[in-house]
Amino acid sequence: MQIGKNGITDNFISSLVNCFKNHDNIKVSVFKSACRDKKELKKITENILENLGKNYTARIVGYTIAIKKWKKPKR
Repeated sequence: MQIGKNGITDNFISSLVNCFKNHDNIKVSVFKSACRDKKELKKITENILENLGKNYTARIVGYTIAIKKWKKPKR
């Protein structure tokens, strides 16, 4: 999946939720038009995790966010 200049929208979150029905790991590419630096990228990641819920963790590698769905909620 990709995040562009529109940023995180309700449609993006609903597409992520639909993708997680079939997959446990998803990579999200963040275009330069969506954010300029790593601080903004971290805020985008926190916003995505907040919208998804407690069963998800994320890792930032470059301008790619790797999101993992856990079977049990994290503590």
